[in-house]
Amino acid sequence: MFRKISLSLLVGGLFHSSASAQAKENLTWEELREQYQCPAWFAEAKFGIWAHWGAQSVPEWGGGWYAKHMYMKDVGRETFGKRAYEHHLKTYGHPSEKGFKDVIHTWKAEKFDSDHLVSYFKSLGARYFVALANHHDHFDNFDSTHQEWNSVRVGPKRDIIGEFQKSAKKFGLPFGVSSHDDRFLKWWLGAFESDQEGPKKGIPYDGRLTKEDGKGTWWEGMDPANLYGLPPEKRTPEWIDSVGKNFADRHLELVTKYEPDFLWFDGYGFPYEKYGKQVCTEFYNQSLRKHGKINAVVSGKFTDEPSTIKDIERGVADKILAQPWQGTTTFTSWFLKKDKPIKHSARSLVEVLCDIISKNGNFLLNVEMYPDGSIPPDHKAVLDGLGAWVNQHADAIYATKPWKIHGDNLNSIQRRLEAESIGEADIDAAKKNTGGHFNERIKTSPPYGHDEVRFTTKGDILYIFVLNPKSGDISLPALGLGSVHQAKEIAQIQMLKGGAPAAFTQTQETLSLTIPESSPKDLTMVFQVRFK
Repeated sequence: MFRKISLSLLVGGLFHSSASAQAKENLTWEELREQYQCPAWFAEAKFGIWAHWGAQSVPEWGGGWYAKHMYMKDVGRETFGKRAYEHHLKTYGHPSEKGFKDVIHTWKAEKFDSDHLVSYFKSLGARYFVALANHHDHFDNFDSTHQEWNSVRVGPKRDIIGEFQKSAKKFGLPFGVSSHDDRFLKWWLGAFESDQEGPKKGIPYDGRLTKEDGKGTWWEGMDPANLYGLPPEKRTPEWIDSVGKNFADRHLELVTKYEPDFLWFDGYGFPYEKYGKQVCTEFYNQSLRKHGKINAVVSGKFTDEPSTIKDIERGVADKILAQPWQGTTTFTSWFLKKDKPIKHSARSLVEVLCDIISKNGNFLLNVEMYPDGSIPPDHKAVLDGLGAWVNQHADAIYATKPWKIHGDNLNSIQRRLEAESIGEADIDAAKKNTGGHFNERIKTSPPYGHDEVRFTTKGDILYIFVLNPKSGDISLPALGLGSVHQAKEIAQIQMLKGGAPAAFTQTQETLSLTIPESSPKDLTMVFQVRFK
């Protein structure tokens, strides 16, 4: 007996078989690019937390590039690391005897509890979590079989990435890893130098130690060249190529063993070119095989690479970007240090978040941690304030999209400073805040004008973020009935927090919105707009 098979079932079956066959075979990066779309989980997340944490968290002073700067008496323009050499000398000893390898040895992570941390980050409203897999120091925070200098063999003797990955899975957060390793070759050159004056003049730093020099020491059997690389004069083209191959081996293991959803590179383009591209290709193929579609994200400072997510470090785009993107920032340095005071408050972080999401971006915030794995109390107080605001205004954040423009009454800071004839330096600082890396607001930035706002939308609802609210009326020309943005007639406006209705008047020229006298105004206020 034969059954009739509908055409739709036949076509559907053929399509499914074709997709399954495609998923089983590795596609090239160019083939993957043709079908790539930003996964919904990322586009809708809007807010993530990053633990940029490793052995360089151990020294209390010396900036975020401690491992580089501890070998440099003169750091040149990189003045954020000017205290590293002095601190190392006082705390650990001379770098000819006690180098960065010895700093790693002192890292114990004795209070590290990944469940506690990830649960806390989720409670703040984070919708994805990222952990540092390695930094420019070439040290792996995971159980690497291709790099003996890793956190399972040295320092805490724990699989940091493995523990974070299990916790992220337990609490239902997409998990990401960050890799900064592609600067390693140039970054470590100072480790092969020596003091140019003083009692240790001419004695090489520990980058020139060999495996044989380790006999009888805590690092016996390990090769410093696998951490620092070879001395510059021994770096042949073949050896340099082997570094790229090693990068590929380590990171292919990283993405296959820990199955992250998000892979972030601290560089411009693919790390080590073809080797980084190889890793990204396998990463996307792995996701395609697992999900039947590419449900993963590669992010970094890429240009003209549509199958990756653009990352802006410590800054914000100056307009709505067509594709989702990400802005990243931290409290002070990328690793916790005492060199500088904390740069952010809950207010400044909320303002950065609002600006980013109004332009189709995600906000990834680094949480700086003590070397033991705990969060400094003053940082936690800021995080608690940010988290409370995020949770109270969740509807205006998650799964939202930009409106026709990202805000109204823009550039209020610059306009006010020019009107008040404030110094040229302040005006230049305000102008700088217009997109690109390192343009972010911090807690000492000039305040926004009381009428400057940002917008997001969800379905038929518009959200208005009043960045620096003050009681009284504000005028929003973009929402006038005669606006070039074709604003619809408004039926109702209410405060998102508490749901109290807000008084308003909409004319051809503008929307006049009343900021209530009794409402709290310490942080950005959000209003929900419903149209007729």
